[in-house]
Amino acid sequence: MRIGIPKEIKVHEYRVGLTPAGVKLLSQQGHVLFVETNAGAKIGFSDQHYQQAGATLCDSAVEVWNQAEMIIKVKEPQASETPYLRADHILFAYLHLAANKPLTDALLTSGCIAIAYETITDHHHRLPLLAPMSEVAGRMSVQAGAHCLEIAQQGRGILLGGVPGVAPGKVAILGGGVVGTNAAMMALGLGADTTIFDNSPDRLRELDTLFHGRLRTLYSTPDSIYEAVIHSDLVIGAVLIPGAAAPKLVKRDHLNHMQKGSVLVDVAIDQGGCFESSHATTHADPTFTQAGVVHYCVANMPGAVAHTSTMALTNATLPYIIKLANNGWESTVKQDDNFAKGLNIAQGKLLCEGVAAAFDLPLHTITER
Repeated sequence: MRIGIPKEIKVHEYRVGLTPAGVKLLSQQGHVLFVETNAGAKIGFSDQHYQQAGATLCDSAVEVWNQAEMIIKVKEPQASETPYLRADHILFAYLHLAANKPLTDALLTSGCIAIAYETITDHHHRLPLLAPMSEVAGRMSVQAGAHCLEIAQQGRGILLGGVPGVAPGKVAILGGGVVGTNAAMMALGLGADTTIFDNSPDRLRELDTLFHGRLRTLYSTPDSIYEAVIHSDLVIGAVLIPGAAAPKLVKRDHLNHMQKGSVLVDVAIDQGGCFESSHATTHADPTFTQAGVVHYCVANMPGAVAHTSTMALTNATLPYIIKLANNGWESTVKQDDNFAKGLNIAQGKLLCEGVAAAFDLPLHTITER
């Protein structure tokens, strides 16, 4: 198969769809790789590294898209990239379509095969291709939130860990999944007074055991979230419904009752965000303040640590890329129900329930195509 890796063009996005090691493995199996020049230059993967791994370098994104049958990306195609899509393309990337109607429409119109990393599952109903970036984003959420609490960033001037004789900062984490668990690790590591919320008693028991009682666990209700939000210094939104828009757990009017200079970090912003007041920001301009509350809503948080993120992402995606390249998309989704859940759009048909619900669009099944 002819596989293309274009350079990512989202603002301050320096990750790349495949490492040179991944390119080498695919090349050894007989696939032809096309990599845009400087695709990995910012994170130490030079054009020479890709050439030595067996890739053909392309001077432009257009050339990559024209040559390839399968496009491997990190982030969803940007508006300038969607015209490159063809009906014979397989697009394999993070898509987050439930928060992006224009992209959904463009993919449907193109007739391409669009497979989303974030909706593929495994035999344990986990999200194996989302997990590595959720780990990164969860850990970064506390790092970013701690920075935003500094006076120079319009924050309250709180040190999360406190010092002897001074109480630590209060952190509330909404969601006990991969993001929330990793955020809790970091917050506790800094010495913060940390509480995690989830609506699964079983998950709360697991977290209590995992953290040996150091983490406060509370059942998630509108009242418990409100009480946490108005008393916390840092609130991290870590709720995910695979393929669907994130629920709005923190209401706009909650901001009026929060402490001025407290911080909201919305890790769910790729799926529309779990705070009503959220809107997507970038690494170039990561925060905004509303009602005196600092919001950090960067839609590609792991891009800030792009070398680590690229390595972790390729570790997870490479076996799936190999399977697609060796077997083709139709055979792969027919043989693997978990892989099939990643198929969001195929030949002009929408196949993801969460996206259909978000935009009130017709939902189809694979057999209906």
